[in-house]
Amino acid sequence: MHLEKPETDINWRKANKAQIADGLQSVRAQTLAVFDAYVVANCLSIPYAETLNPPLWELGHIAWFQEYWIGRNLQRGKGHLADPKHARLSSLLIDADNLYDSSHVPHATRWDLPLLEPEACKVYLAATLQHTLNLLMQAGSSDDDLYFYRLVLFHEAMHLEAAIYMAQSLKIDIPNSTIKNIAVQAINTPATAKFSCKNDAFLLGNVDSGFAFDNELGANSVSIETFEIDSRCVNWREYLSFVEATHRSLPRYVRRNAREYEQQVFGSWTAIDFQAAAVHIHLADAQDYCAWAGRRLPSEAEWELAATTLNPDEFHWGEVWEWTSSVFEPYPGFVSHPYQDYSEPWFGSRQVLRGACWATLPMMKNTKYRNYFTPDRTDIYAGFRTCALI
Repeated sequence: MHLEKPETDINWRKANKAQIADGLQSVRAQTLAVFDAYVVANCLSIPYAETLNPPLWELGHIAWFQEYWIGRNLQRGKGHLADPKHARLSSLLIDADNLYDSSHVPHATRWDLPLLEPEACKVYLAATLQHTLNLLMQAGSSDDDLYFYRLVLFHEAMHLEAAIYMAQSLKIDIPNSTIKNIAVQAINTPATAKFSCKNDAFLLGNVDSGFAFDNELGANSVSIETFEIDSRCVNWREYLSFVEATHRSLPRYVRRNAREYEQQVFGSWTAIDFQAAAVHIHLADAQDYCAWAGRRLPSEAEWELAATTLNPDEFHWGEVWEWTSSVFEPYPGFVSHPYQDYSEPWFGSRQVLRGACWATLPMMKNTKYRNYFTPDRTDIYAGFRTCALI
């Protein structure tokens, strides 16, 4: 999908109060627009799946999360040092914690809960957002003062992306007019260049001021041998050549008719753009491609080094999330932030992906950001690039 990239030069990790307020309202408008596509498609009730959530639960959870960490949080001014277990104020919604708290409501039970109906859920969303905006205007301007406001902004941005790839899984058409301000420009680079990188003492992790996710902190010096890395991700022409040579199954959402390869985009089948990055690839197939090509996946340290030292003409990223060879593990000295279920429960069981995809909001694009999923996932917008030691 090739859509326009929104113009922005805001460093969202350091967004001030006015920028956060604008961001919260902008992301909310896009969340509701995508949700309306679910309504039109009559997909508010969906079959159980381990990788999905009921759309009405997702929407209510966004409101609950914002209220829990802002409006009900008596220690919001302490930032990442807040006590996550302190006694909170009551919710605007009776029984909210038993409905929408992702830490304590088991995934499989969410289909059977008495969730808010669409209009009531929108009222809850509007009320919690207005409360957040009111408190934001009274807040200080330090990183601690704004920590939770930035957190809830990024949290909703992540759920918005999840709603988009869930729509792809459910074959829900989302009009281009709805998502044109979400998507980044798809990358079409016909040639693959390879660039050399080396750093004997690269500082992996985030040492910048502003907001950081807990798993980015604990920056550590790593020695990286000289390697070469592709300037872009493996595209469909290259990946389908591998499929044909190895006689393996086609990736998810891809089919071949008598004349051409086609890709399902939401509810429609279209001819594949062979120059676009291959997507919906799971980790094992990415690794097998690399072995077939005499290459390998980059580690997350190699990816971050390339992304932070090569210029944009040498290292293109942002069309698909990129599998790395690294298991999701804490950096040295890891300390969980108040939202304790964000990172710690998943160490050792997930694989790191770096970059961003076309459905990632620009505010989430950051070379330090560590995404992570189980290696078998094909519903997310994931691809890969290759590298090798030299």
